[in-house]
Amino acid sequence: MRGGAGAIAATEFRVLGSFNCNDGVWIMTTGYEGGCTCGAVRYRLTSPPMFVNCCHCTWCQRETGTAFAVNAMIEAYRVELLRGAVEVVNTPSNSGKGQKIARCPTCRIALWSNYAGAGDAVRFVRVGTLDEPERMPPDIHIFTSTKQPWVVLPPKMPAVAEYYKASEYWPKESLERRAAVARR
Repeated sequence: MRGGAGAIAATEFRVLGSFNCNDGVWIMTTGYEGGCTCGAVRYRLTSPPMFVNCCHCTWCQRETGTAFAVNAMIEAYRVELLRGAVEVVNTPSNSGKGQKIARCPTCRIALWSNYAGAGDAVRFVRVGTLDEPERMPPDIHIFTSTKQPWVVLPPKMPAVAEYYKASEYWPKESLERRAAVARR
């Protein structure tokens, strides 16, 4: 019954899991798992994020030592620590309000940040620390006014010179999730 009243459009369906081969047996893993380089810290996102930003601001460039940072915004309670503990480092930010970066205390890899504007309730998870970062592409490119000139953005990808209004870009469900976090 393709295309019928009960059909789900491909753009409305996101798989929350992937298939991995473990000793010759294919199993479905749910959520999104990730961790630091040395393996001391492991975490799981229990749902897809609200939204994924690819930030080209000069602060992200400096802090990551590369051209941009890809951050998945998700409610803190949807990030489960599976192993180890993080060390929170307070650093300055462009807003002047600072940010808290959660790092592995052994290998010092940044796993996520909490920015003053969103508080401790929303984590900005570094997509590159996921086991399968290809499952979480950016929804938007931000601060493109300071992106490196050799970075070429994909055609038709939303991109803004500075920041943006979530109401103009986020899906309705993500806006509802953000509102629920703000009410907590």
